[in-house]
Amino acid sequence: MNTMTDNYLTPDALAVIDRAKALAPKLAARAQQADCEGKISDESIAEMAEAGLFRVLQPKRFGGYEMDPRVFYTVQMELAKGCMSTAWVYGVVGVHPWQLALFPDQAQKDVWGKDSSVRIASTYMPTGKAEAVEGGYRFNGRWSFSSGSKHCDWIFLGGLLPKKDGSGALEHVTFLLPKSDYRIEDNWDVLGLRATGSHDIVVENAFVPEHRTQRTNDHSDAGCPGRAENSSWLYRIPFTHVFQRAVSTACLGALDGAVAEFKRRATAHVGKHGNKTAEDPNAQTAVTEALIAIDQLKLVLFRNYARIVDAAKTGVQLSLEERLLQRAQASHVPKLTGHHANELLRASAGSGLYKINPIERVFRDIHQGRAHIANNTDAYVRAYGSHVLGIANQEPFV
Repeated sequence: MNTMTDNYLTPDALAVIDRAKALAPKLAARAQQADCEGKISDESIAEMAEAGLFRVLQPKRFGGYEMDPRVFYTVQMELAKGCMSTAWVYGVVGVHPWQLALFPDQAQKDVWGKDSSVRIASTYMPTGKAEAVEGGYRFNGRWSFSSGSKHCDWIFLGGLLPKKDGSGALEHVTFLLPKSDYRIEDNWDVLGLRATGSHDIVVENAFVPEHRTQRTNDHSDAGCPGRAENSSWLYRIPFTHVFQRAVSTACLGALDGAVAEFKRRATAHVGKHGNKTAEDPNAQTAVTEALIAIDQLKLVLFRNYARIVDAAKTGVQLSLEERLLQRAQASHVPKLTGHHANELLRASAGSGLYKINPIERVFRDIHQGRAHIANNTDAYVRAYGSHVLGIANQEPFV
């Protein structure tokens, strides 16, 4: 916490972070069962909702807190210390109130008009087929990887539509649908992040009114009509800056939790040959290098976000080079934390491979998280490298 010194850490923000910290041990106690069942418990979701965690980025006019995104990512890291799957769902579902605030006012009222605690799931891959009809679109498609969808009553789905400039080029659009317009197909049987329940979503011939669509990468006021009512600087941050960290930061908190578990285990465990794990040079190296990585990654996260927040408050756009570098740095988090989770697991020796060891689950969860397209480190590192070497940018979300 001592790396974060500007005024976003208000008493209310610190209270939210403290509530997340208090939940982490409960999430840790439920993590193995959630992993086996492939679902975060309703109890955990209810406790996060009661603690107000899903309101961190929600507009104040709907009972939200409109807090600095650094509070949101800190909450996510605290939850991940207990259960990365829970923190992953929090990151994905908890970021959606921020995007809904960009939609036309009517869409916001459709979701929160009667109950401002309603949650939204998502899967942004642009596989939806939209046909323009009077008042909106006829929408069909199938999407994968909708984390936490069984805990939500609405969903954001990705599709492509022609740009409004008449160029004929296509652009990414987020479509908003109620639960009655889609079905969840249970098929999430994977290596890690098992408790996220990231099932497929199927839509068949649903009508989506125009006001329930938002041009995802159009950061102008015309592309984000919700700013008319939600005028805070918070809703002027570009989509990619907010979302990319929502799917990488859980890895950082999970590694933090793995280090804590490793320290506890290493000081108590005596191997079959009579040596304490704490005396093993491999263990000493693994824990030190993991702590160094955590420190560096957190410093970059908060430094970069201080720049993003300042740009949003002053109306200045960060340079393409800086945006590309930040994109690469965010996607690098799962790669680096995955390496250090691997080293901690290796230094845990044979008995550490049993599933009663939480580090084993962290190892699986982080490596699963690396598979998310926003965490495709190699692609975003190359995009930045190409730019600084004089090649035109091809990354549409930046």
